[in-house]
Amino acid sequence: MSLVIRNLQRAIAIRRVPLRRKMEIVRSILGVQRFDLGIVYVDNKNIQHINRIYRKKNTPTDVLSFPFHEVTATHGLCHLLGFTHHSEAEWQKMYCQEKQVLEELSRCTGARLEPLTRGFY
Repeated sequence: MSLVIRNLQRAIAIRRVPLRRKMEIVRSILGVQRFDLGIVYVDNKNIQHINRIYRKKNTPTDVLSFPFHEVTATHGLCHLLGFTHHSEAEWQKMYCQEKQVLEELSRCTGARLEPLTRGFY
């Protein structure tokens, strides 16, 4: 399945081709070749922000893992529909759209889903 690598930091050079090869081997060893995987590299400031939002820990960390599921799929679909979060105003529009969709999905399924970008600004 797919492997997406995105580098949003500049401190460490990321060599995507060797990394992709190695991650395919790791996926094979773990028996999860059929799963999609996204790897996003961010700087300490951004990972600290994400860690504070999702784990309530106000420190940088080495790795955060999120499953691809309804929330990330909804976030991605909103991007495909043209929503962005480059500014607070754009984020607010996207957040409201995600929230509306996830609330309806939660109502239909009994899940408790929240937008991925909760607390982004």
